[in-house]
Amino acid sequence: MKQLISDNLEKAVAELQAGNIIAYPTEAVFGLGCDPFNETAVLQLLALKNRAVEKGLILIVANWQQLEPLITPVDEIIKQKILQQYDHPITWVLPANEKVPEWIRGKHHTVAIRICEHPFARKLCELFGGAIVSTSANLEGRPPAKTAEEVARVFESLFIVEGEVGEATSPSEIRDALTYRQLRV
Repeated sequence: MKQLISDNLEKAVAELQAGNIIAYPTEAVFGLGCDPFNETAVLQLLALKNRAVEKGLILIVANWQQLEPLITPVDEIIKQKILQQYDHPITWVLPANEKVPEWIRGKHHTVAIRICEHPFARKLCELFGGAIVSTSANLEGRPPAKTAEEVARVFESLFIVEGEVGEATSPSEIRDALTYRQLRV
């Protein structure tokens, strides 16, 4: 596939359904994503980034209804904490259920999920009908891309969803949802 930069979310969804990797704007940086249940796509994404599978990956969803089927049940207090509005994006680490594959969890028994606030990324999840992988668009150890053009310079043969990143100044904070312990600032 040749590189294509477009604002067509339906085409991006078709790329995800076809098992391809896409790049798209998120709250702070461009993300690379694919269908988290397509092992081939996930392993290709990890190879593209030169990232170890043991680290695990973040998923984004549009809402609680897309998040809930991926985790073991949590109490209402934890659910409300996750659904609360924050002034910055937070990715929550939650106990994964048996549906979350090892290539997403890595060496963990948890899954990192963010209910995405970025309009394009949220709509992408809605149209796709579920979670998508969301890892920063960069090679391991390099700064993440903040524009479609930066993504295009680093990665070849990707479908890139054109759009602006959100106003967050850094990638999402990561917190353990059960303990509220901060894992990444």
